[in-house]
Amino acid sequence: MDRPLLLLTRDDALWQHWRQLGAAGWAPHRAARLADARAWREQGREWLIADAALVEPSPPAAGAAVFDGLKALVLSTQPGDVQGRAAFAQGASGYAHAWSAPEQLATILQTIASGSIWTGRGLLQQLLADVGARLPRPAAATAGQPPAWAATLTPREQAVAQLAALGHSNQDIAQALDITERTVRAHLSASFEKLQVGDRLMLALKVHGISG
Repeated sequence: MDRPLLLLTRDDALWQHWRQLGAAGWAPHRAARLADARAWREQGREWLIADAALVEPSPPAAGAAVFDGLKALVLSTQPGDVQGRAAFAQGASGYAHAWSAPEQLATILQTIASGSIWTGRGLLQQLLADVGARLPRPAAATAGQPPAWAATLTPREQAVAQLAALGHSNQDIAQALDITERTVRAHLSASFEKLQVGDRLMLALKVHGISG
């Protein structure tokens, strides 16, 4: 059975492009106001794609983010880091180009369904840096014991995970630890599996003690 998918846009061309997801197991519905996202959630629905042109820069001071409780992918005809950060501030689970091929959009939605975040590399590094700046630094090992989140990781995996959680690129981590980028990728892959996370942002939250 096709999954209901709300497409929020005032742009007829984008609607025609996004509705092609109907061939990938989705049942597209159209709306044109962010308020419709809340109504969608109240109906027990969770999936939506929103035109970034409709997204406010930040949640209202006295209200919840627009996409709280939803699996929302925000798409932009002119993607940029500032706009992407605004999308995530409103509770989005992904941010990408509005004219991505329908097959690519289906892949992004599958990634979000797995519990991961979808975004570009540059924006992801900024988000990770924000996490590192706003939260206490990752707990260090004490009395010869690793921090709780790292109990299943090797010492080198712990070091790589901590640097990744602070927003460092694979190249930066490789230089800091005097290892190859290929080794960094291998350690990150092992850490993702052991910690049961799907991406670097989820890893950062785990390392900073925000998720269990």
